[in-house]
Formats: sequence, C-alpha cells, structure tokens
Amino acid sequence: MNIKRTYLVLALLISQFAFSQDGIPVYADYFADNLYLLHPSMAGAASHNQIRLTARQQWFDQNEAPNLQTLSFNARIGDRSGVGAIVFNDKNGFHSQTGGYLTYAHHLMFSRSEADLNQLSFGVSAGLIQSRLDETQFDPNDFDPIIAGIIQSSSYFNIDAGLSYNFLNFSGHFTIKNLIFQSRDIFTENFEPDNQRRYVFSAAYTIGKFGARWSYEPSFLFQWIERTGEQGIDVNFKAYRTMDFGTLWGGISYRRSFDGAEFLDGTEISDQKLQYVTPVLGVNYKQFMFAYTYSYQIGTIRFSNGGFHQITLGYDFLGGRPEPYDCNCPAIN
Repeated sequence: MNIKRTYLVLALLISQFAFSQDGIPVYADYFADNLYLLHPSMAGAASHNQIRLTARQQWFDQNEAPNLQTLSFNARIGDRSGVGAIVFNDKNGFHSQTGGYLTYAHHLMFSRSEADLNQLSFGVSAGLIQSRLDETQFDPNDFDPIIAGIIQSSSYFNIDAGLSYNFLNFSGHFTIKNLIFQSRDIFTENFEPDNQRRYVFSAAYTIGKFGARWSYEPSFLFQWIERTGEQGIDVNFKAYRTMDFGTLWGGISYRRSFDGAEFLDGTEISDQKLQYVTPVLGVNYKQFMFAYTYSYQIGTIRFSNGGFHQITLGYDFLGGRPEPYDCNCPAIN
C-alpha cells in the first residue's frame, strides 16, 4: 500500500468516526428494534415498556478496535408521558467515552378510538459524557509538545431533542443531536470543534395488514452534520414472519456517504465513498428479543477484511397499554 492509499484509509476512518460523533455513535442499532437509542421522542411511545442491551465489536483481527456497549430503558408514565435512561461505553483505540442520558417524552394522541394509532411525540434527552485520551502508551522519544504522556479526560453536558409521528403503519422521526456547543479540553479546536450538532431524519412504512402472516417494512435514515456539511443515507428493508411463539424478522441496510476521498490508483485518480452493507436477523419470543447485526464495508480500499458484529438483547414488559394498537407497526406494537 503506497502513501496515498494509506492517507485514503485514514480519511475513510475519519469519515466513519465522524458519523459516530460525540455521545452514542449512530450505527445500525435502530434497525434492530432499538429506535429509542437514536430518537428520544420514542421513550414510552410503544405499547409496552422496553429494556435493550447492545454490544458491538469491529474488526476482531485488530488490536484496540472500536467497540461499543449500551444499556437502555424506556417506559410509559401515565397517559401522555414517557421516560427513559441510557448508559454507554464507547472505545476506539486510545480514545474512549462513557456517559449516560435521561429522557422525558410527551405523547399526544389524535386517535378516533383507543385501537387506532395516531400519535405525535416530543422528547428531550440530557446527557453527561466523559471523554478520555490515554497517552501513556505513546512513544516518549517521539517528542510532541501537545502530548503529555498521561490519561487526559474531560466531561461535558449536552442535549438531544426530537419528535416522532406514528400513524397506523407509518412512522417518521426527526432528531437534533448535541444541541449545545461544547468544548473538550483534551482536544484542540482544529481537531475537535465545539459544534457537534447532527440532524437525523428517518421514516418507515409497513406493508401488510394487522395480524398478517407476512409483512414488509421499507425505511430510510438521513444524517447531516452541521459544521462539516457531511451527509449520509441508509436505505433499509425488513421482512417479518408471525409465528406461534412470536415473530421472526430479518432485513438488510445499505449506508452510503455523499462525501468521498480521492486516491491515486496506479496512474489514475479514483474516488471512493464510505459504504456499508448491514444484514440483520432477529426473533421476538414472548417478551424477549434477540438480534444479530453484521456490517461490512465495501469499496476498493478497506482498513480490514473483517466486519462489525453486534448483538442486541431485549425484554418487553407490561406498561403503557394492555392491548396492541390495531395497526402493523413493529416499533409501537
């Protein structure tokens, strides 16, 4: 691999982790029945309360590869309110961040009856995050005035806010993440700007009647980062099969960034954009949920041939509504 190719790999990695951001990275968790982790307005929106545990590991063949763990809970309180909590640990080589969020959501029902779903939701999450940079393993002979050779850390507060609209088989969500401009003392302005604001919009529609044996759900997610102008889109498709014990489901997601990097391939200049293909397979058994997600980066230049593995465990328990809504709406029912 020549120098220009090496620079492209670094550029692609920077782009990838730009999409991961401060706070909880935006991966494919929402695609594995975990919308609340991405949209605070979904706290308490479902007809049941939820607990979700996720573990994600990238590139098993690489040391200090990125990994993420999250634990979330959300529940309905009364007729119109929802609450939630999230704790997470995110590590990438010498950098790591841990933190937690508390969420309040308000739900407005416009249904003609209690069986119909026509709900507008607003949610706000307040989070406290600690960023750490471990410089203890850096080479002391490679002098750099900004390297102190210690574990540096900085804590900061931020807010995510958004809204969701669920109408029968349709759902739409809009969230602004990291609303407040915050500085981290362990980074310089040029490397880690104060503005980490990100806009996320997603929508889905389930094809199939309520109680049908088979149903299908096309969806998409769009992201835009305010300071850098980076944009990316996920195009998704899921299929659900109702079983006697619960539901089997699976799907595939394709993520593509609108921004790319140029590299010299022999004597020609080529361009490559960040692209991922992510299949998911899941099962709902009574109140329990299990999902496995695998993400694979495609393109000419890749850091590793390995993929990104994620497991999601969930438990749904009583609360909110005694009966499901009369709609084919997996995120709610």
